[in-house]
Amino acid sequence: MGSKSLALRFLAEPSDVNFGGKVHGGMVMKWIDQGGFACAVNWCGGYAVTIYVGGIRFFKPIHIGNLVEIRAKLIHTGSTSMHIAVDVFSKKPEDAHYVHNTHCIIIFVAVDTENNPIKVPAFFPEGEEEERNQKYAIRLMELRKGIEDEMQSFQS
Repeated sequence: MGSKSLALRFLAEPSDVNFGGKVHGGMVMKWIDQGGFACAVNWCGGYAVTIYVGGIRFFKPIHIGNLVEIRAKLIHTGSTSMHIAVDVFSKKPEDAHYVHNTHCIIIFVAVDTENNPIKVPAFFPEGEEEERNQKYAIRLMELRKGIEDEMQSFQS
């Protein structure tokens, strides 16, 4: 069992630009998946696959040249799944404070070499913030069930 959280930091590069001159949303989604993946595999100690990405909220744009920080933290586990909250922050390198740009939840499942789900270490919240985050993950699971039922009629 590894750490419950991690942070990645890097500069937003000119190749990350969209047509509006800011960082492309698809690039932010890639960073979110990378940060979430690193957190999940660190927790479970093996390989994991993304099975759900939900509720991505883009609050503010990221500018080229900004220092970007991806903060990923485990907020809930099932028997084989890990729910990771990922938040993206950015700032000019010379600034003191980060701006909150994006938030989402990613669910990963730990798998063996044949892609069969395997058990993960259980997450036990420590403190009020972790308990609140775990309740948040459980509420989102309940909401997803209703969304999945609704979407079923559109799947062929």
